[in-house]
Amino acid sequence: MKSIEKMMRKMEPKHDGKWAKFHPVWDGFYTFLFTPGETTNKGAHIRDGIDLKRTMFMVVTALIPCLLFGIYNTGHWHYVATGETTEYMDMFGDKVIYGLIKVLPIVIVSYAVGLGIEFLFCIKNQHAIQEGFLVTGMLIPLVIPADTPLWMVAVATIFAVVLGKEVFGGTGMNIVNVALTARAFLFFGYPTMMSGDKVWMSGIADVPRETLEANGVTGATQLGELATFTGAEADWAYPSIQAFSEHWSIMDSFFGMIPGSVGETSTLAILLGAALLLYTGIASWRIMFSFVAGGLFVGFLANAFAVNEYMMLDPLHHMVIGGFAFGAVFMITDPVTASQTNTGKFIYGFLGGALSITIRVFNGAYPEGVMMAILFANVMAPLIDHYVVGANIKRRVKRLKTKAA
Repeated sequence: MKSIEKMMRKMEPKHDGKWAKFHPVWDGFYTFLFTPGETTNKGAHIRDGIDLKRTMFMVVTALIPCLLFGIYNTGHWHYVATGETTEYMDMFGDKVIYGLIKVLPIVIVSYAVGLGIEFLFCIKNQHAIQEGFLVTGMLIPLVIPADTPLWMVAVATIFAVVLGKEVFGGTGMNIVNVALTARAFLFFGYPTMMSGDKVWMSGIADVPRETLEANGVTGATQLGELATFTGAEADWAYPSIQAFSEHWSIMDSFFGMIPGSVGETSTLAILLGAALLLYTGIASWRIMFSFVAGGLFVGFLANAFAVNEYMMLDPLHHMVIGGFAFGAVFMITDPVTASQTNTGKFIYGFLGGALSITIRVFNGAYPEGVMMAILFANVMAPLIDHYVVGANIKRRVKRLKTKAA
């Protein structure tokens, strides 16, 4: 490592040389590989020795279980659709290879395009590389279907980085989650590629309908099938919500034996990442807890006033299907776009979770809900903090007046 560090030091562009404008790029690579050579050894605000790059790297590490499981799950549902296997552990190697072929190019394109945009902006503005995309570059592939065309991934990444972050001033200044901005761009810009029954199982578009029917595969996710329970004249996939719950059990959903976006299917893998983020103190337990509480509240409320089969679904089942668990751990907790006050975090998280299930249950045309709920909560976060701080000031003024009297 010493030799690599020496080589990097020799390559450092001189501030007064012709390559000076590329110094931020060199600095980004150097500080990614090594801790900065300059240290602060006094002052009132020194907290610990970790820097932002290593914080972001820890979040990426927390996402690894979701990525690995998503790779395997992509291959599994492809071979289920083609009728080559129905057992989850059959053809393990083939499934992993297929998943790698589908998922890794998306990850590579996401990072290559996103970091390329970051490099261009840091060279233009002569500021240090902003580390936020280390996480965003992994989140984008995990929240989209495995068959998303690579050019669409590139366009969505450019849109999210430029209009979702850089126009606001870069990392730490964006008002909405950058990865969800890319997901929203794809959903509204290319709806046929982000919804329906042909996008959630890789390669299903090339499989004849007769083959799919023979294999008992519809291609729809659980949420897509649940949406059929909201209308009186709907062509229901199941005769009742009990039949649905028997076919897609809570445990199957918890372990991830369901189709969906690459990284959102396994609640178990998501919880492994959550444990790391909570242990290291990177993510807020207040936001996670209140997000789940908000979802459960609306779920139990829907059960109590059920007017259709969908509203009868077990609230715990809502927690382990779609993007709810992934949103609770990796999206709503984004420290840049979340509320900053402790009380505000509870309100912010509860709002996001409650809206997620509300949109799911009452909007048959949009059966997920988590993406829009979190983006709405992002926009509301500053207002929530404003009123929390205002209420705190009023309490303190009242307390002072009481003491003075």
